[in-house]
Amino acid sequence: MIETEKPEHAIRQLATLLACARRIVAFTGAGISTESGIPDFRSPGGVWDKNQPIQYADFLADVEARRETWRRGMQTYPVVAAASPNAAHIALVELARRGQLTAVVTQNIDGLHLRAGHAPETVIELHGNAHGVRCLGCEMHAPRTAVHERVLAGESEPACIACGGILKPTTISFGEPMPRGPLAAAERAVRAADLMVVVGSSLVVYPAAGLPLLAAQLGTPVVIVNQTPTPLDERATLLVRGKAAELLPPAVELAAAIR
Repeated sequence: MIETEKPEHAIRQLATLLACARRIVAFTGAGISTESGIPDFRSPGGVWDKNQPIQYADFLADVEARRETWRRGMQTYPVVAAASPNAAHIALVELARRGQLTAVVTQNIDGLHLRAGHAPETVIELHGNAHGVRCLGCEMHAPRTAVHERVLAGESEPACIACGGILKPTTISFGEPMPRGPLAAAERAVRAADLMVVVGSSLVVYPAAGLPLLAAQLGTPVVIVNQTPTPLDERATLLVRGKAAELLPPAVELAAAIR
């Protein structure tokens, strides 16, 4: 593992790894989104510190749990909807434009990678996307904004307009089985990668956090760009401490010159 306290050294080392790679997979967590103004729900003082997460089983069984889900969304969703991609998101798009980055695997639900310009087929959202809702009965999908407006207008538990069924944001709740498709696609991308770049993830949420570990086990170089320690630090090829929006853009720019 290489770790340096000097940003200029870290940027050059990261740029060298990026320049040599042909099949990069980025793995992103809340840290890249906080730089766009989206709070980290897990941090002390965050949403889940003040309110216990609503379990999927409770959402299904209890009308009050569903109403509370939409009440919380009144505060949290506008923040997500108003956020814009930051320089780190844009730097990853540049790597994709060069043909080097093959996939973005993200734990985030904000959709900022898509807004930044990645092709939808290259973005794997392991925990879903906050910008949609689906009916648990007929599987009808609708934009979150339309349902949010209904809640603002006074509907405490908006129902499906097609069948009257339960509507749920298209995010993965606590206790809800993760769809097998995205996780399998992410694993395939990791197995084909020649470099994995972890950006802004604490690497404590499984099964998602198992993907960088898989890369390390396969012998693929793993770079971790994060402000705080992670359980995988000792397995990393390069450990870069700091903000992604300050470190990734110059590293991506320098990589182009090295190539």
